Amino acid sequence: MAFAGFMFYIFAAITVACAVMVVTSRNPVHSVLYLILAFFNAAGLFVLIGAEFLAMILVVVYVGAVAVLFLFVVMMLDVNFVELRKGVRNYVYIGAVIGGILFVELAMVATSWSLGPELASISLGPVVGEVHNTRSIGQVIYTDYIYLFQGAGMILLVAMVGAIVLTHRQRAGVKKQVIRDQVARSSKDEVTLVKVQPGDGA
Repeated sequence: MAFAGFMFYIFAAITVACAVMVVTSRNPVHSVLYLILAFFNAAGLFVLIGAEFLAMILVVVYVGAVAVLFLFVVMMLDVNFVELRKGVRNYVYIGAVIGGILFVELAMVATSWSLGPELASISLGPVVGEVHNTRSIGQVIYTDYIYLFQGAGMILLVAMVGAIVLTHRQRAGVKKQVIRDQVARSSKDEVTLVKVQPGDGA
């Protein structure tokens, strides 16, 4: 038990430190790498509480797909981060005010929230000893929260399409394929047969 508590503090401290570095890093590639490290440590926290399936999904989906997608998008978009930071500075005071309000609200919720007697008897899922956690998660996601789950999938789909559109935008000096013109080409224009007379070859 002491070892589990020690590992919890190690994983939690590294996760919080990586989250801070994601926000404060000047290089966006470094931010994505810190995000990947935060995902790994969060997976370690899931393992400590016995949710091995969530830990595996966090590593496979978020690290193997989402974080790598972020990295490719950051590297391919060729965003001028100097101009982007100039725009952020114009709204730093508004962002600080909104962040302060959210922090105060979270502090009020954390200090005053309590479980009422009418909610104490509600069962949020099957008993851990009776049903495996993977099956329990599936029952909750695909029954009570099926519409929210599908909505989250649609949001990720829209984000992926937006990243592709931004990557394929028109940029000066960058050549790219025009699929419409390639499909519209006639088969006669694809290959040109030249009859070479004997002795005319170079």
